[in-house]
Amino acid sequence: MTNTSIASDARLSRRGIEQLDLLLLTAEALDLNGGEAMLWTSHQLGLKEQFPNRVELWKRRCHNPLRRVTRREGLNPSDAESLIRLVCAMADRLYPMLHQLLSSREPVHLSRQRWGLVAERLGDLVEERLNQRRGAVLRLLDPAQNKDTHRQLVSTLALVAGPGGVDRLRARLLDPTP
Repeated sequence: MTNTSIASDARLSRRGIEQLDLLLLTAEALDLNGGEAMLWTSHQLGLKEQFPNRVELWKRRCHNPLRRVTRREGLNPSDAESLIRLVCAMADRLYPMLHQLLSSREPVHLSRQRWGLVAERLGDLVEERLNQRRGAVLRLLDPAQNKDTHRQLVSTLALVAGPGGVDRLRARLLDPTP
């Protein structure tokens, strides 16, 4: 048995599912047509059977307990693996934008403007889709607390772009430390 097959049989913890969905929300915030791009990308990855339409993709993402509408049963390991592959493929597509956001060579005013747009779009998606009665969601919406979280989400997407990204993301999501 290979490391990949062992890891793909492991169930994601609640924290791992939350992080996976937040990474998908971040990818949506960075891509103006994020929902359609995810569906197109999943079909390019050969996941059309698992995610034939937006509704099926949404159903898998609703295992996040922070969502307004959530599914109580655990996320199937094969679905989790497919979502991990999707996040990494989206990160590959968005890498030039991720690089610009994280670059220290960009002019400060331009960098602030870009991060402001990301924060606004991500905030809109969080307000629209997540349960605002949860403390973690309120922290995501609080401008004083969310800058580090946004930077961490974008950094994670940049880290999982490219070869080996699936293994890096899987290891991060399965890591029990906060």
